[in-house]
Amino acid sequence: MGLQDKVSTGLQGFDQAIDKLRLGDNVVWQVDSVSNYKQIIGPFVEQARLDQRKLIYVRFGNHDPLLKDSPKLTTYHVDASQGFERFATEVHQIIEQEGRRAFYVFDCLTDLLQYWYSDLMIGNFFKVSCPFLYELDTIAYFAIIRNAHTYSTIAGIRETTQVLLDLYQFKEHVYIHPLKVWNRYSPTMFFPHLIQGQEAVSITSSTEAAELFSHIHRGEERLDYWNVLFQQAKEALNQDESLQQSTKKRLMSVLIGHESRMLELCEEYFTLEDILAIAAREIGTGFIGGKSVGMLLARKIIEKDGGERFASFIEPHDSFYLGSDVFYTYVVQNGWWKLRMKQKTADGYYSYAAELREKMLQGDFPENIQEQFVQILEYFGQSPIIVRSSSLLEDNFGNAFAGKYDSVFCVNQGTPEERYEAFEQAIRTVYASTMNEDALRYRMNRGLFDKDEQMAILVQRVSGDHYNDVFLPHLAGVGNSSNLYVWDRDVDMEAGMLRLVFGLGTRAVDRTVGDYARLVALDQPTRIPPMNKEDRKKYAQHYVDVLSLTDNTLTTVNIDQLLTYNLKTDTSLFAARDEQAERRMQELGYTDMPVPQIVDFEMLLKRTEFPALMRDMLALLSRVYDYPVDIEYTANFTKDGHFKVNLLQCRPLQTRGLGRPVAMPELADEQDFFFAATGNFMGGNVRLPIDYVVYVHAQPYLQRIPQDKYAVARQIGLIGAALKGKNVMLIGPGRWGTTTPSLGVPVHFSEVSQMSVLVEVASIEAGFMPELSYGSHFFQDLVETGIFYAAIFDGRPDVVYHPEYILSRENLLTELLPQSESFSDVIHITEVSGMEIYSDIVTQKLLCR
Repeated sequence: MGLQDKVSTGLQGFDQAIDKLRLGDNVVWQVDSVSNYKQIIGPFVEQARLDQRKLIYVRFGNHDPLLKDSPKLTTYHVDASQGFERFATEVHQIIEQEGRRAFYVFDCLTDLLQYWYSDLMIGNFFKVSCPFLYELDTIAYFAIIRNAHTYSTIAGIRETTQVLLDLYQFKEHVYIHPLKVWNRYSPTMFFPHLIQGQEAVSITSSTEAAELFSHIHRGEERLDYWNVLFQQAKEALNQDESLQQSTKKRLMSVLIGHESRMLELCEEYFTLEDILAIAAREIGTGFIGGKSVGMLLARKIIEKDGGERFASFIEPHDSFYLGSDVFYTYVVQNGWWKLRMKQKTADGYYSYAAELREKMLQGDFPENIQEQFVQILEYFGQSPIIVRSSSLLEDNFGNAFAGKYDSVFCVNQGTPEERYEAFEQAIRTVYASTMNEDALRYRMNRGLFDKDEQMAILVQRVSGDHYNDVFLPHLAGVGNSSNLYVWDRDVDMEAGMLRLVFGLGTRAVDRTVGDYARLVALDQPTRIPPMNKEDRKKYAQHYVDVLSLTDNTLTTVNIDQLLTYNLKTDTSLFAARDEQAERRMQELGYTDMPVPQIVDFEMLLKRTEFPALMRDMLALLSRVYDYPVDIEYTANFTKDGHFKVNLLQCRPLQTRGLGRPVAMPELADEQDFFFAATGNFMGGNVRLPIDYVVYVHAQPYLQRIPQDKYAVARQIGLIGAALKGKNVMLIGPGRWGTTTPSLGVPVHFSEVSQMSVLVEVASIEAGFMPELSYGSHFFQDLVETGIFYAAIFDGRPDVVYHPEYILSRENLLTELLPQSESFSDVIHITEVSGMEIYSDIVTQKLLCR
């Protein structure tokens, strides 16, 4: 250790007592008041100025400034009210910018409680900042108020810092008691020291030490400030209305978020008692996230404004919430904060994401959090649960994040140890999904890449029951209060729509392989989208997603198999006999075999209150939100046909208006048109110019091996990036965004998000079939990004389709992407100056010329 690495505290006697400070030291003072801290800073700052050190003051507290402005002092004002991540990131950037051997004075850390309400997060801030300061050979002074923090917080600070000191004032004397001085030792170092000017006198006498310490109050084990806050709020329940309102507002700011339309609605509908009930079911501290807030608010609206209309039909919930601070603590305590800071930069946004994702799948949780996880599992017993993302930005006005983050079912079977491990891994999986490519690109495309995207988690009991060896709800799906994507001019757009499936709702929100959800226009529930009668079975649901109690996993079963189980209600509500198949079986003499069923929900929609109830529910929520809404729901039926709806989620529906009516060109000669059709489009009234068409040939695509099909999808992403800013129509066989290459091109949505128009073409000979996925996550993405969608069912009487209109023109693929020549048989790009696409919702006309 060279002399140049030793630094004076500004107090010569105390320098001798602890053998000075070392470059890299973080120095934490436990004090009774900020004024005591200010006194001890003085000699350090004066000495730093004499030694011509670079001196930095980080200002964030509500207390008076510790240092006066001067030419030799750089002061940074950091806004702690913006939350832990923003604050910690800004401090990290300051440290990085100021570089090596800077000397720091930080405001009193205890003041952060006024912004974060969490001792835990102060400890996390210290753990992420101090190692970085140490690496850069800085010296930094911090303070905490004695008896204001939990022992676990102090323990974390003691473990992280190099120097921990108690500062006492007793009988007008100042004492310093070193508690930790890393890599230094003397026989008297850890005695209290009386400071007299520049001298420091060790108090070795037992009489003097006892007199000093007997007068120092050491509190009992202290609650986290978060718990203190909510204890005080419980006491406010018995106080006057104005105190309850102010207390409620403060609690909402730490549980729900900052000023927003959602917060205004919560303030209107939640009572202080409601907020305390939410807090009682939170694990850790911090925000509960958008998905949790949306679910709770929607239920409260229905309870408060719905009256008797909904009371007997709503299934109660008993959800738990993992606060967003648990996510931060997971990252900090596993040592990944520095990697997260690298990932949050423009250069590292994508390049570090995969590494961080892999680490998040393997981390450890703090012991106190693990114990609370055990308690959750003990509460639910062996009931299946689902672990759902509930990020701060999710499900709010403006950003839905539909399907961007993972949800994980825990079937919850097996030993307590096995169930615990599955639950913990489900949480890791949701946390890691913040680094999924689609989530990253979504945030980037929405201008959110540098926003504080805190990940909370919603833990819900899965709605449903045991049937034989599987668990499922009878119905599930999504609903929209505004049905702007209608398939018939007679459909009332304001009545809303449902996307409805039998079993778990996973088949309602995803574009499922070979399966179709039932689309329900709530003004005419039994009316179906246009299709030939013989296609009724083809475009129905054939498989059901269920939780297997024997295999302990999410699985899929054939609908006919499931309908043989005792489903504890009348299954004719959901499925009807396939009369065509029954006639064929009779003709072939198969009279002993069970008749196949068609899941059409006809009886449900004709004879039960279900569609009317859902219409009324969507209308009420939309009226209160003063905005269209999008919900997820389940429903379960009893033997007598009574049902209960479980409202799982509610968010503002990202939607565009109809637009002005469009004057459609006359179809004089169909050879002048690229395509024309009736219905089967989404996106309102448009007249949109097209600059380029990107066309994927069905047969050459089909002939490629699966690996090459994925390569085609990646090429589409490159083309989208190359044509960014142009109006591009992407047209191809089957379903864009499918996970099954035999059904369409498996692009990620981020790879088509730059397109203006997306067209899916039916190819009978190749087996490709579009799906108008109203209400699915894919649908939500299209609407949010303003992409017009159309499906072309070539061969139908009302469809004109001339691919040669495009294919007769020069293929610009290799001109645009010289390295893509091997894809020129599959992908055709052409410039189409003057092309326009027209649509009109009222007449349901669509054409492109």
